[in-house]
Amino acid sequence: MSAMVVDTPEKDTVSRKAIAPSRGRRPWTFYVLASLFTAYVIALYGPMFCIYVLSFQDIRGGLVFPMKGRSLHWFVDLFTQVRTGDVKGSFDRSIKLAVMVTIITVVISFLAGLGFRRRFKGDSVVFYMMIGSLVAPGLVLGLGTGLLFQALGLSPAWYSSALGAQLSWTLPFGVLVMFAVMSRFNNAWDEAARDLGASRWQAIRLVMIPVLAPGLVAVALFGFTLSYDEFARTLQTAGSLNTLPLEIWSMTLNVTSPSLYALGTVTTIVSFIVIGVSLGSIVLIQKRRGAQKIKG
Repeated sequence: MSAMVVDTPEKDTVSRKAIAPSRGRRPWTFYVLASLFTAYVIALYGPMFCIYVLSFQDIRGGLVFPMKGRSLHWFVDLFTQVRTGDVKGSFDRSIKLAVMVTIITVVISFLAGLGFRRRFKGDSVVFYMMIGSLVAPGLVLGLGTGLLFQALGLSPAWYSSALGAQLSWTLPFGVLVMFAVMSRFNNAWDEAARDLGASRWQAIRLVMIPVLAPGLVAVALFGFTLSYDEFARTLQTAGSLNTLPLEIWSMTLNVTSPSLYALGTVTTIVSFIVIGVSLGSIVLIQKRRGAQKIKG
């Protein structure tokens, strides 16, 4: 007869103690990745944090540490003193240009997503032509746009040539995002709306746009942020009036006060506000959609 093996309580306790430490022990790769991530965060946000802190010095302050007092003097000086440049005008132009780029990018990206829902002859050529500008150097593309306007007898300006140059940067990103969003759209929803008597426009307005709304917000966010801080494609196409990135660049050549840091703080705040509004819109859309599903 085969011998029976009986586990005693003492043996079970010893085995549990031997296994317990190995379960809670993390591999060495975890600590390596955590260290690399910490170093990355410090390298990314450390210089920005220094600029934010130095922008709150008083009138005695300089461009380096240590700080000399605390005040909002340089923020007031930024928008009141002529010696700091046309900050208010450049900020206004950048916001207007970013809004125009955002609207055009959202509309064209959405139409491109609709057009590429079905294959057509030459679709690959059209697709690669749309995203071809991503691999072209921005400075060269902006220079070519400026030369083209001059050859046509048109004066480069922030609302014309700079708009076209920036669209060559934002549209490929918008189209790629729209393709990813459109690939998750169930065509059965569109077919159901058409079967219920909805016209083509009604199906797009009442079915597709509400479903794709988070993706459209993401495309808008891409368009606004890429336009708002674009430098290379705007350098040769903005004409005589600077956008905000160009104004910041010119300030680095002649401004030696913390007002430059104050401008960086203001632009960063605007960027975070835009990102927060976009993310909040996506969350709100998702909540409303979930509430509608529960009611249905």
